[in-house]
Amino acid sequence: MKAVDKSSDAITSLSGAGMDRVIEKRTLPWSRIGAAAVVVVVLALAVFYWWDRAGARTFVLEGSRVVVSPVVQGTFDDFIPIRGRVTPRQTVYLDVIEGGQVERRYVDDGATVEAGDLIVTLNNTSLQLDVTRNEAMVTEQLNNMRTIELQLEQNRLQHKRNLVEMDYQITRLRREIERLSSLDTAGLAIKSQLEDAQDELVYFENLREVTLESQATDARLQETQLAFLQESGSQLEANLELARKNLDALNVRAPVSGKLSGLDVEIGQSIQRGGRLGQIDDPDSFKLRVEVDEYYLNRVDIGQAAELDRGRNYTLTVSKIYPQVNNGQFELDLLFDGEEPNDIRRGQTLQATLTLGDSSRALLVPNGAFFQDTGGNWMFVVNDAGTEAVRRSVRLGRRNSEYIEVLDGLEAGERIITSPYSAFKEMDRLTLTAD
Repeated sequence: MKAVDKSSDAITSLSGAGMDRVIEKRTLPWSRIGAAAVVVVVLALAVFYWWDRAGARTFVLEGSRVVVSPVVQGTFDDFIPIRGRVTPRQTVYLDVIEGGQVERRYVDDGATVEAGDLIVTLNNTSLQLDVTRNEAMVTEQLNNMRTIELQLEQNRLQHKRNLVEMDYQITRLRREIERLSSLDTAGLAIKSQLEDAQDELVYFENLREVTLESQATDARLQETQLAFLQESGSQLEANLELARKNLDALNVRAPVSGKLSGLDVEIGQSIQRGGRLGQIDDPDSFKLRVEVDEYYLNRVDIGQAAELDRGRNYTLTVSKIYPQVNNGQFELDLLFDGEEPNDIRRGQTLQATLTLGDSSRALLVPNGAFFQDTGGNWMFVVNDAGTEAVRRSVRLGRRNSEYIEVLDGLEAGERIITSPYSAFKEMDRLTLTAD
């Protein structure tokens, strides 16, 4: 029994059953979990910030080198300042039809002339010979036409005489046939005489029909030919008249009354065909020739109003638009409505304002040089601390000399850089340092 017990105890000792105990499960406190989460989030934000800053194109410059302006809510006055040059309201140019050599000069540049006054006389021997030759040709053609007209009239009269002769012969033969027929009935006439008279009557009757047909055909052809000759004669006379006018145009006269300018010719000088001798301006009425930025080309229309301040306000109206763009600008003409200032002169430069639309409430940014670099598609927005500016897409609308209308991308109170972007327009972010 004791042996059995010893073996049993040995087995129990070998199995370790007497040494087993319950081990308690330990858990982390919630405070440690929260702290670990915060660390992970901070690390992630730091990595993202580092990556964002490393990937963006950044430019560092002094804050004093840029102009920072606020975005404000206000009233947008839709007008633009314009600078116009005073020009005559009406100008007539003196262009020569045919060239020539200056033979005589009657007035000086700057003189006031009346309509019809002689200004310059030109000499053109070649033109004079051409006119003389054309006159001879026209005279010859007109003589030929008159000859043909005479021939046609003679032909018509000849047909008429032939018809008169045929009518006489027909009448005579009919009477003779009547007389021979009565004698033939009485057995006194010679039959051959009667038959000859009858044959001759038929001949003259047929000849008369042919003559009438020929006369109608000749008359139709003669009328057509005569109409053609008359038309040709009229054309020749018109050409001759034009040649004479060209010859008379060598005496250059003032077409209208006004002030002569640009006349710079000397006696003996050769002037080419179509050359300009000068111009005559209306000395008492003016208009403004204005150059406007091409940005406003689709916003300017005929009839829009402008205002000029010369101690008192004068109103003008857009009368003509020149759509050709040169050096980024196009031109338009403004006419005064009613009274004109009496202290303006040709060539003088005046400042005015052109109204494009009605005033309205809008979100506004100052009009600055940045617009030329961005086209109004994006801007640099400055943070509240003024240490950084980030590129942002915006949508701008109307603009005048002071403000630009904001349609989208900015809010009132934000600040933007309005100075030129040329030095950093390829950047995404600006770091603004202190002086």
